[in-house]
Amino acid sequence: MLYSVALGFFDYDFFTPPKWVGVANYVNLFAKDELFWQSLKVTTIYSVVSIPLRLVLGFLIALLMNQDVPGIYVFRSLFYVPTILPSVATSFLWMWILNPQYGLINYALEAILGIQGPGWLASEAWALPALIIMSLWGVGGPMVIYLAGLQGIPRHLYEACDLDGGNAVAKFWFITIPMMSPIIFFNLVMGVINSFQVFTSSYLMTQGGPNYATYFYMLYLYDTSFRYFRMGYGSALAWVLFFIIMSLTLLNFIGSKRWVYTGNL
Repeated sequence: MLYSVALGFFDYDFFTPPKWVGVANYVNLFAKDELFWQSLKVTTIYSVVSIPLRLVLGFLIALLMNQDVPGIYVFRSLFYVPTILPSVATSFLWMWILNPQYGLINYALEAILGIQGPGWLASEAWALPALIIMSLWGVGGPMVIYLAGLQGIPRHLYEACDLDGGNAVAKFWFITIPMMSPIIFFNLVMGVINSFQVFTSSYLMTQGGPNYATYFYMLYLYDTSFRYFRMGYGSALAWVLFFIIMSLTLLNFIGSKRWVYTGNL
C-alpha cells in the first residue's frame, strides 16, 4: 500500500524505471480526465439507486422470512443462495436474462403485458438500470443480517406494546425500527463500500459500454493499470477511490448519531 502511494507520483509502465512526475497524475485526473468523471458519475448513480433498493427490499424480505410458518427454512435458503454463487456465473446468467431478443425479462413483458422490452445491456439508456436490477439478485446477504437482528429483538417489548394497546404499525415504528437501526446502519456502510467497488458485472457483461454508460470506477482503474500499463496513474486512481470511500464511511458514522439507536427501549 505504501508503495502504491509513491507510485501515484511517478509515471510507471512495468517495463521501464519509474519516472518522477510529482502531482501531475492528480492534476490530470481532476482537471483533464473526462473518463475519471464519467466513471465516478456512473458509480455514484449506481450507488445512490441500488443501495436504498437493497436496504429496503432486504428488510422487507427479512420481515417475511421471520414468520413462523411451515417450510420457512427452505424459503430463507432460496433467498440466500444467489449471494454465494460465483459472480462470473451470475454475470453470464444475467446476460441471458437481459438479452433483448430471447431473454427471460423481455419474454415475460411481451407474454404478460404485450409490450416489447428495451435493449437492456445494448442500450445506453437501459444498461445501467439493468445492472442495478441485477444487483438486487444479491439481496439475500443483507436479508440474513436483518433476519438475525429481528430474531434478537426481545419479545417482551412487543408484549408490553400489546398491553398498552399498540397495534402492528406502532410495534413496527416504535420497536422494530429503533431496535434494528444498528443493523440498518451496518448494511448501509457495507453497501456504500461494496457499491464503489463494482467490477465483475461491467467487465464481463458490457465492458463499460455502450458509450461508457456502465464504465464503473473500478473498471477504469483496471483498464488504466493492467490494460494500458499506466501503473502510476492507476495508483493515483486507487488512492482517490480510497479517500472517497473513507469519507463516505466517516460521514455515515457521523450521521448515525442522529438516527441509530443504541440504548434501551
